[in-house]
Amino acid sequence: MVKKQHSKSDSLVLNAHSAKELPVSPPPDLPELTLRGLVLGALITIVFTAANVFLGLKVGLTFASSIPAAVISMAVLRALDGARATGDGLLENNMVQTQASAAGTLSSIIFVLPALLMVGHWQAFPYWQSAGVCIAGGVLGVLFTIPLRRAMVVGSDLPYPEGVAAAEILRVGAGAAGAAGEPGAADIAAGGVIAAVFCLASSGLHLLSESISVWLSAGTAVFRLSTGFSLALLGAGYLIGLASGLAMLLGAVIAWGISVPVLTLLHPAPHGTDIATYATTLWATKVRFIGAGVIGVAAIWALAGLAGPTLAGVRSALGRIDLGGGAPPRTEQDLSPRAAGLLFAFSLFVMAAVFIAFAAATPALAAYGTLTLALISVLFAALLGFVVAAACGYMAGLVGSSSSPISGIAILATIAASLLLLLLFAGRLGDAGTRQAAIALVLITVSVVLATATISNDNLQDLKTGYLLGATPWRQQAALVVGVVVGGLVIPPILNLLHTAYGFPGAVPRPGMDPAQILAAPQATLMARIATGILGGTLEWAYIGIGAAISILLLLTDAVLRRVTAHAQLPVLAVGIGLYLPPTVGVTLGIGAVLGWFVERGLRGRADEAAGKRRGVLIASGFIVGESLVGVALAAVIGATGNQSALAVVGPGFDATSQWIALAAFIAVAVWLTRRVRQ
Repeated sequence: MVKKQHSKSDSLVLNAHSAKELPVSPPPDLPELTLRGLVLGALITIVFTAANVFLGLKVGLTFASSIPAAVISMAVLRALDGARATGDGLLENNMVQTQASAAGTLSSIIFVLPALLMVGHWQAFPYWQSAGVCIAGGVLGVLFTIPLRRAMVVGSDLPYPEGVAAAEILRVGAGAAGAAGEPGAADIAAGGVIAAVFCLASSGLHLLSESISVWLSAGTAVFRLSTGFSLALLGAGYLIGLASGLAMLLGAVIAWGISVPVLTLLHPAPHGTDIATYATTLWATKVRFIGAGVIGVAAIWALAGLAGPTLAGVRSALGRIDLGGGAPPRTEQDLSPRAAGLLFAFSLFVMAAVFIAFAAATPALAAYGTLTLALISVLFAALLGFVVAAACGYMAGLVGSSSSPISGIAILATIAASLLLLLLFAGRLGDAGTRQAAIALVLITVSVVLATATISNDNLQDLKTGYLLGATPWRQQAALVVGVVVGGLVIPPILNLLHTAYGFPGAVPRPGMDPAQILAAPQATLMARIATGILGGTLEWAYIGIGAAISILLLLTDAVLRRVTAHAQLPVLAVGIGLYLPPTVGVTLGIGAVLGWFVERGLRGRADEAAGKRRGVLIASGFIVGESLVGVALAAVIGATGNQSALAVVGPGFDATSQWIALAAFIAVAVWLTRRVRQ
């Protein structure tokens, strides 16, 4: 499950039964929220958080960790229990995946937080401020969705695709654990090992190239054909589905087959300039803003389309809250009002402390009153956080956590916060210091809102899984709070490590670093440009307008396709991402999506179709985890040595050969994946 863009992407849904499927009634004495489960969940959270942060900064996508965490938990706890009945661990495994799901959601904070380095406000990620943003926003995300559980989970017909899929996998694992040919942790491990070796050979040893590009010209027009060889991207593409993958390919075609050629035709490269460098500069400074326009309009349209059902769902939820006395059954017990109140007060306290420290350390903000700005920021983040929690919780049930337009939430929150600060600092933004301080305050406030949005987006999905399995809601809510805290504590050092090793656009920690290795952080770059453009008046409105027009045209095309056939669609957000991301990313994702469609097409009608699909999801997840973890490990080596080629065993003269070797190896892995899933 790649959490998408931002956004997060369309996840593959396995055996997703109707949302009205009745829950099971396990014996009341089954282990559920246990110490060993919390420890295992924390370890999985740390590993998957590191992997998600790296992947998200590199390509703008994260993967959902619930299903891989459930499989790992089943394997580990089964080994610890020995001969104990496999079904006894059903609820305990559910708690582990609930806790670990925070890794795939809270890590989306990277869609905004690195922008504080890009605008020059931070030089590194202050530990307690960064952790406080993650923890305060994440805990609010859990709390704000508690009142919505009964109406949106228990009493609704919302499909909750990922939640139902996770419940199915846990049921299969409990009832048929160890069955011959049953997919499990071994498939994740196989994919992880292959991707780890591949990544080490490419990013570390430089025996394999990371990508291949062919530059073509027709007169002064420049075209680029390119793809990457990242197995993490191949796995991510496998998971996002054919429609989203093809849409990203379309975005790459619009960028490099239309936009860049037209711009280079109208504005030829100066004499003596390398056409590849010139074309890449035009793409980065012009075409990416077209992609931002596509993303912005598509995200707003997606949110507008869900506004009616969201408001209706919230009204229904608030109208069905039972305030009467009497102890509800175990499967209906949420966190107590006392516990929820204490956690809410804790979140507000942490949030206020972060904003006070942030404003006090910034003279241009302190001049406006540290406590006043902190109070405004807390109120804005809490109130908007509640709105987005309700919206994201309902959207998660309607279209799935991975398909919810989180990028749209971030864009709208950035615009709203920027306009608020524009009013607050009216007439004083001509001063560069004040303007940068205002931009920074917008970004850290939006970071809290985004943390709330991503966790609320995930929480109801987990509660749906628990409902179908007969879990105790308050224990799941407590487990997710633990996952939020663990994830929030490990995200800042991981961010600092990756920044030191690779750098971000506009935030390179030291001179002489390889620009090809810089982590794109596409969403954070976009948020920084939006905030800077609104408060500084420097936004490329013309190119954003072109992107908005393209987005409207694509939305109309999508509407026509949906009327013609129920199976055709054009995910416009994904087109915008394909425009915005480098072609070595978008094209590789598209290849993975086509590969996933081809593999699953060969499974149709077979008795083991469901098992084959699960195996494909687990191997693809293993690709992502394996490469991401090696990427983090290589970041540690680079950070310690200050040399991005510290492990290289060949020189630049091997580049041409490494491209063809990498292409052959990439194809071999795709063939292996196809055969293993279909076996």
